[in-house]
Amino acid sequence: MRGKLRLGVNIDHVATVRNARGSGYPDPVRAALLAAEAGADGITAHLREDRRHITDADIERLSTRLPIPLNLEMAATQEMLAIALRHRPHAVCIVPEKREERTTEGGLDAAGQFDHLAPIVAALRENGSRVSLFIEPEAAQIDAAIRLGAPVIELHTGSYAELEGDARATELKRLADAAALAAKNGIEVHAGHGLTFDNVVPIAAIPQLAELNIGHFLIGEAIFDGLAPVVQRMRALMDAAR
Repeated sequence: MRGKLRLGVNIDHVATVRNARGSGYPDPVRAALLAAEAGADGITAHLREDRRHITDADIERLSTRLPIPLNLEMAATQEMLAIALRHRPHAVCIVPEKREERTTEGGLDAAGQFDHLAPIVAALRENGSRVSLFIEPEAAQIDAAIRLGAPVIELHTGSYAELEGDARATELKRLADAAALAAKNGIEVHAGHGLTFDNVVPIAAIPQLAELNIGHFLIGEAIFDGLAPVVQRMRALMDAAR
C-alpha cells in the first residue's frame, strides 16, 4: 500500500514561543499557512487543558483560514469534545494528557478507557470529524480502536526515536507489525512523535503508513533554516522513502 505519504505539521511550539512573552508573535496561524505553501498536507494543533501553547482563538482562526485539513489533538474530556463539536475540524486525534507532562508521554489506553471513549468517538464521528486514536503499537490497542469504530490510528513513535541500535530495530519492527495489523483490519495508519531528519526514513518506508505528524523538530530547525526549507526537506525525505 505504498503511495504518497502525507505530512502533517504540528505548529504547537510556534505558540509556545509566542506565549513566552505574552505577545501576538510569532503567529502559529502564519506558520500553518507557510507550512501549507511549503508542501504540508495538513496542520496539527493540540489544544491542551492548560492552554500552554495553542489557544481557543488559535483553533478558531485555523478553522476558518487553513487551505489544508486541520487535525485537532485533544484529550478525551467533555470540555474538549464541546470545542471539537463546535469547530468540526477535518480530523480529531484523541491523545492522553497529563497537566504535569512536558509533552505527550506514551499512547492512549484505548483498551482500558473503552467505555469512556466510546461516546466521545461516536459523537465526533456523527459530527463529521475523522477520529484518530494516538496509541502504542500493540494488538490490544488496535483491537480497541476497531471496536470503538475509529477509522484512523496514530502510532506513537517516541520510543523508536529514543532508542538506538538493535533496540531501535526491534521497535521499528513492532511499529511495522502494528501498521500491518491495523491496515489489514481496514484502519488508516498514521505515526508521529520524536521524528527527525535522521530517523524518519525507516518509519516513512513502512508501506501501510498514510501520514506522519511532525512538529517540535521542524519548528526547532526552522529557527536556523526557516520553516519552508525545513518542511520541504522533510517532505523530500518522506518521498524518497517511498
